[in-house]
Amino acid sequence: MNKIGRLSKMVVSHTSPVSYALPLGEFLLPLNDLIGKSFALEFTGLIQCIACGREIKKSFQQGYCFPCTRKLAQCDLCILKPVLCHYHKGTCREPLWGETHCMIPHVVYLSNTSGLKIGITRKNQVPTRWIDQGAVAAIPVFEVSTRRISGIIEAEMGKSMSDRTSWQAMLKGGIPPLNLVAEKHKLITATQDLLEKTRTEFPNEQINIVRSDEVFEFQYPVLKYPSKVTSLSFDKTPRIEGSLLGIKGQYLIFDVGVVNMRNFGGYNLKLLLL
Repeated sequence: MNKIGRLSKMVVSHTSPVSYALPLGEFLLPLNDLIGKSFALEFTGLIQCIACGREIKKSFQQGYCFPCTRKLAQCDLCILKPVLCHYHKGTCREPLWGETHCMIPHVVYLSNTSGLKIGITRKNQVPTRWIDQGAVAAIPVFEVSTRRISGIIEAEMGKSMSDRTSWQAMLKGGIPPLNLVAEKHKLITATQDLLEKTRTEFPNEQINIVRSDEVFEFQYPVLKYPSKVTSLSFDKTPRIEGSLLGIKGQYLIFDVGVVNMRNFGGYNLKLLLL
């Protein structure tokens, strides 16, 4: 079976283990059944913007053409740094997009990826966001009404804990377990003054503690984690071929190295089963 099409972010389902599917154009390839098998992904040389579809020589921000990075709200700096959200100033690039993606409930969470990490996500992206990051466990801490407020809280809390993942450590597996319930309540206790200050400064915003202590846990379809992480790129190696040892986050783990599929959105790839 050979397929060819434009690559999009892998589709995930919170099963045990996590289920993955690879979109190539209109074709959606289930990946879990390919664990332990050999196949090749070959870059055809064609890149198309994932927003407007135009052919480009180089992609930006995981799949966009340069003009789209300048005009789309989803490519603005405030997406990477939500504390910089400027919707309230009336300067959002796409107000309607901002209303449906930023002016909606967000969750501030703790996760265990390569260690304890704080982060934010849209409530409707729970638990997909955690799977995409390769978290082994996560717990919601606060639910707030907008992306900007979640970013303000994250920025303050990020001064005392990490808001980043070591992707190399995440891909090596063997992540030590954490008591996320205990970490959650420790964080709540430590941030009472911050929460009251934020509520006073933004009286029209909702900032609520998530009462449930449910911990989301994730098992990934991995036969063997690499002891040494070798990163592969379609720009340097147009044909990536090997035995698929596993999938975690948005990474395919081959016996020859790992490839972050999200970095190559818009690339046209040919799938060759060997």
